[in-house]
Amino acid sequence: MIKKSLLVLLVLALAGSAYLWLNRESFVAEFNQERAQEAVQFRNAGLEFGRSNNQQACLEKALTDFDTQCTGFSCTVRYGRFLNACLETAAEEPAFCDGVPAYQEEISEEEKAWAREACWARDIRGEGCRLLLRQQQHFCTNGVNAASTGG
Repeated sequence: MIKKSLLVLLVLALAGSAYLWLNRESFVAEFNQERAQEAVQFRNAGLEFGRSNNQQACLEKALTDFDTQCTGFSCTVRYGRFLNACLETAAEEPAFCDGVPAYQEEISEEEKAWAREACWARDIRGEGCRLLLRQQQHFCTNGVNAASTGG
């Protein structure tokens, strides 16, 4: 009886694997379409939030929502899209870039320490927080505030 059950499970697993293999392109296309739709949704939400808030509020919302609703890299990317879009439309906050190290392609130990300490101070876990702060760095070095702060 056990051997028959195992044989049935094996046949079902093989059939399922074959089905997935034969239909992998449609699964990948559907997955990519869902990610693209999410990207548009988060960008639109960021633009909308930024229209009635300042740059610091954009960062705080992205970090708070990330911390309470997020797991995994794709979630970090979604909140990164939100933050970037939000900063496009947000009111300038003069102190937003104070103390933010200049963005460099290759991250320095100083930048790593700044991001780590900023995340710890907010009691936010993990790499995603540091990646969102990296976007603040990029914005402060290359964005709107760079012209007004000399950064």
